[in-house]
Amino acid sequence: MTLPHLPTRLEIVDTTLREGEQFSHAFFTPEARTELVLALDAFGVQRIELTSPAASPGAAAELRRIAKLGLRAKILTHTRCTPEDVNLALDCGADGVNLLFGTSELLRTHSHNKSLAQIADAGAACVELIHAAGREARFSCEDAFRTPLDQLLPIYAALDATGVDRVGIADTVGIAAPEDVTRVVTAIRNHVHCELEFHGHDDTGCAIANARAAFRAGANHLDTTLLRIGERNGIASLSGVIARLFADDPASVAHFDLARLVELDTTAACLLGLPIPFKAPITSPTAFHHKAGLHTNAVLSEPASYEVLPPERFGATRKILLTHSLVGRHAITSRAAQLGIQLDREAGAHLTAQVKARADSGDFTAHELDAMIRAYALARC
Repeated sequence: MTLPHLPTRLEIVDTTLREGEQFSHAFFTPEARTELVLALDAFGVQRIELTSPAASPGAAAELRRIAKLGLRAKILTHTRCTPEDVNLALDCGADGVNLLFGTSELLRTHSHNKSLAQIADAGAACVELIHAAGREARFSCEDAFRTPLDQLLPIYAALDATGVDRVGIADTVGIAAPEDVTRVVTAIRNHVHCELEFHGHDDTGCAIANARAAFRAGANHLDTTLLRIGERNGIASLSGVIARLFADDPASVAHFDLARLVELDTTAACLLGLPIPFKAPITSPTAFHHKAGLHTNAVLSEPASYEVLPPERFGATRKILLTHSLVGRHAITSRAAQLGIQLDREAGAHLTAQVKARADSGDFTAHELDAMIRAYALARC
């Protein structure tokens, strides 16, 4: 299978204030939503998706309010394919409407009882309404990866014929693996002329890898949330997508203000009352910590030895951990040099042995370590 050329520009559809609101622990006040949309806009996301105004009077009021903030990002909302929902979204001032319809047999049977032809017709009618109002329209097949391709492609073709701005490919239950995403997105890319958007859940731990596969296959609009929050296990995180694509090609994410990423996740974590997950790419408090002696020796000489992502590009800092039994001689002699104390190889090894012995009896502080280094230097004078 021949893949299209890797897209050069990533378009983020951040859905923290729609998908993220479906996270079991999420509740954002209007003030919190304002803080988040301003931070996302400053980072440079191109689209921010909010909950359907049909969900509640409060959701409608929030869409109206946020649409008036004058952000650079387009404000979108996520609605069912009904004229009532679409007209309400337009009335609330959304820059675009993200339509969805479940296409798998499970959803057609247990959710809405519509045929594939009825789904395509309803989507086309709603796209016409949206375009008549001069707004952006996206149509997404929900549960696309449990819908056979020979059923998906005619729906996408019918919507493409309406001039829809994008079609969305949703891995709604996180069932896809990267090879599935490559196959499906490539087939759709070769079947339509509009742009593609990918939305991938993390139920089986593949959301970030699947987003990368979608991007490489031609879906340059990727859905994200901060901290991966969302229904069940959430979707691909903004920090994870940025990390993965930066590692492939830094130019693909260079138009974002990468130094704001840590602040973004920190803000979201504070608003949720939760810590940033320890495994969060880039923004985890331990993302750029180095501990093992072999690692720190190499990192002190050349950071790229054990870092695929340079922390300074993301406003983060590298930390060499010292007060533990895995510490190496080079890390200790480097810290001594920072204190103005030069240790030769033998002295460094001897002091490191003392540090390891101290660490074996329990944790100790950086202040205690510095005191040990100074005491050792005085004793040698």
